[in-house]
Amino acid sequence: MASSHRKSRPTGTRVAGIRTPAFATAALTSVALLSQTANAAPTEPTAPPAPSADDKPSMEEVEAKVGDLYRQAESATDKYNAAKEKTSKQRKRVDTLMDDVAQRTQKLNDAREELGSFAAAQYRTGSAAPDTATFLLADDPQDYFDQNQLMDRLTARQKDAVDEYITEQAETTQMRQEATASLESLTESQDDLQTTKTTVQTKLAQARQLLSRLTAEEKLRLAAIEREKQAEARRQAEELARQQQAAEQQRQQEAAAAAAAQQSTGSTASDTSTTTVTDSSYAAKAEKALTFARAQVGKPYVWGATGPDSYDCSGLTQAAWKAAGVTLPRTTYDQVNAGTTVSLSDIQPGDLVFFYDDISHVGLYIGNGMMIHAPKPGAYVREESIFYDGESAIHSVVRPA
Repeated sequence: MASSHRKSRPTGTRVAGIRTPAFATAALTSVALLSQTANAAPTEPTAPPAPSADDKPSMEEVEAKVGDLYRQAESATDKYNAAKEKTSKQRKRVDTLMDDVAQRTQKLNDAREELGSFAAAQYRTGSAAPDTATFLLADDPQDYFDQNQLMDRLTARQKDAVDEYITEQAETTQMRQEATASLESLTESQDDLQTTKTTVQTKLAQARQLLSRLTAEEKLRLAAIEREKQAEARRQAEELARQQQAAEQQRQQEAAAAAAAQQSTGSTASDTSTTTVTDSSYAAKAEKALTFARAQVGKPYVWGATGPDSYDCSGLTQAAWKAAGVTLPRTTYDQVNAGTTVSLSDIQPGDLVFFYDDISHVGLYIGNGMMIHAPKPGAYVREESIFYDGESAIHSVVRPA
């Protein structure tokens, strides 16, 4: 067929809706806007009206209310940490999918042009097939070649190219669908992130507002209540230390008696040796975690922080055990499942102590009824009795390694 009958291939950057990856551009723009939304500071909550003198709560009620607000903020902080971690993973996934879609789109463009050249070549041999532009607009190259009875005249390499194109086209479509679903999931996670961020800041603002209304005399009374709680907490810590010391002495006496009775032979000796090695291994790791934690004492509590200049409670325990070579999850309600639960009477240095029914707080046990923890906003990483809020506040003890 003469060349004058051929129509030129369409020019420009768009071929059958594939050349320009508009989906990827729009999706990446959405990610950028979502990121800006998540980082925007929420509006400071409006302070409720001050109570009248008759309705004014007692200092004990104020102390309880402030403590409750801090616990609610810490619980929301854990949800924020979880949402932030999830969002970070999803954003990486979306970015990866977008890159893959862009690369596959380019491969489709190149493959479609190559197949178009096959169609043009067949047309030049005398086939009654439509022109190259019609081929490039076809939804399915396989159908195009079949309908125009060109498939039988293609070389083996050309047939392979058609098959490869069809496979690539299906995989690209599937990947685009996956990217769309991942972007929608990311949007939901961003919304959760913003909601929990607002919740944390609202609870903290309410606590600040409540404390700001106290007179100097009321603040002194509140401080006295806190000192009384700390004294009782220290007493309970000392009692636990005495109980543990007595239990350890009894265990040693029983072990010595059993060893003497059996003359330190047989499987019993072997079992004792294994237990000693296991305890020694844990103690070595725990000491590394404790050394790290002690070095953080005095650094401020900041919700959502993981160091090195500030921490929230689970950020501190995660960083401490990381220094010992043990990876812990980010949140308290995941860390509580990252080890073996032990009784309070068997607690050892390095164990994690979790608090409250919602597992919203955690500290690192250092021995003698004491722990290192990042307590609450406005406070600093410090050593404190594990009974700082009463024995009933202790949820569980977990040995992470």
